[in-house]
Amino acid sequence: MWLKLRVFFQDHASSFRTIILGFALLILTGAVLLSLPYASADGVPVSFLDALFTSTSASCVTGLVLFDTYTQWSLFGRIIILILIQIGGLGVVTMIIVTLVLTGKRIGIMSRLTMQDAVSAHQTGGIIRFTLFFLTGTFLMEGIGAILLCPAFIRDFGAAKGIGFAVFHSISAFCNAGFDLMGVKAPFASLTMYSGSVLVNLVIAMLIITGGIGFATWRDLLDARFHFRRLRLQSKIILSTSAILIVLPFIFFWLFEFSAFSGKERFLLSLFQTVTPRTAGFSTFDYGKMSESGQLFTIILMMTGGAPGSTAGGMKVTTLAAVILCARAGLRRNSDITCWRRRIEEDTVRSAVTIMTVYILQLLAGSVILSIYEQLPLLPCMFECASALGTVGLTTGITPGLHTLSKLVLTGFMFFGRVGGLTIAYAMVAGRMPLNRRYPAEKLTVG
Repeated sequence: MWLKLRVFFQDHASSFRTIILGFALLILTGAVLLSLPYASADGVPVSFLDALFTSTSASCVTGLVLFDTYTQWSLFGRIIILILIQIGGLGVVTMIIVTLVLTGKRIGIMSRLTMQDAVSAHQTGGIIRFTLFFLTGTFLMEGIGAILLCPAFIRDFGAAKGIGFAVFHSISAFCNAGFDLMGVKAPFASLTMYSGSVLVNLVIAMLIITGGIGFATWRDLLDARFHFRRLRLQSKIILSTSAILIVLPFIFFWLFEFSAFSGKERFLLSLFQTVTPRTAGFSTFDYGKMSESGQLFTIILMMTGGAPGSTAGGMKVTTLAAVILCARAGLRRNSDITCWRRRIEEDTVRSAVTIMTVYILQLLAGSVILSIYEQLPLLPCMFECASALGTVGLTTGITPGLHTLSKLVLTGFMFFGRVGGLTIAYAMVAGRMPLNRRYPAEKLTVG
């Protein structure tokens, strides 16, 4: 049996299976460590299911929690969570490649292909240099973020704790994780105590955006010297769609959701609640008190997510853009799907439609299951499922009270959202030859 398994992995292993296996091992390792008595603040170990949920949330940079991070976990437990966030944000494959480079090991073509799939690079050529750029840029941005957050946190928590809090929240924000330590003031408070702080709001928001754009886009921006016209089509779509998904939600929240606030606080609340669903999970406002229209708008943002190859999850902005461009081409009766005088391949659009369909079906199925099982209204359950699928971490407050089945559903959603639907699908069919047969065509009336 063991011989058969070894032959199977040697003959049929693919880069997609490597990515899935890497994240699975990371999650299981984290779950074992978090289930130890040393990981809990009171020395009483949590159940393995709860440890698995927390480990999945950290490794998949989601931020959904069953316990307040500061009050439940010891310093050892919080360090484990931070390590899981950092590895999950960078990607397991990235860490493996970096380790091989540092130890002087030879990087084979299979490893380069795996790395290309993991970070959504355009080509395998120069993939090692890109990986080092990716790693250096991550630590640089996290370091800058920590330094900028230090004044506020040192003022509120003292020097030692303030520096530690600054580092933790900078890493959590850049990796789009959403874990926080503000339970030191009030459990599950997130960043609500800083809703009026310009420094904390802007620094956290910029870290989220920087991590969510992806380093392939940053590399392209540097190569093009920040000239928009010289960018690749993918970078143009990522930047323009991301800008639209910041401006339009900001206007909505400003006009309808936070009209009761005024001046600076209204601006900061509208901006932060626009940025954080893509897909960070921090909040400066209690989403349980948000209107139903605001929650539905947030669900759309959470499902969309960030850019491919970034620390963000979700369907990805390129998926949404491809579907919208396909709809535009259909309405105009154009045979080609174009954008900025470039034609988008049909396979790309087909993949985008597949991804969106799978995400929506999962969202609906999971919402119904949670609503029936937990005897809760459908919208809060949909919010929670979208948060898990988009690896966001925002909550209306129902997560800590969920039962076993609901925890398992959200755990699976978080894993699916971080690894990616196509990665799982391609891993399942790796090694199979595609069917080249074509059946006779027949007209189908739609609409």
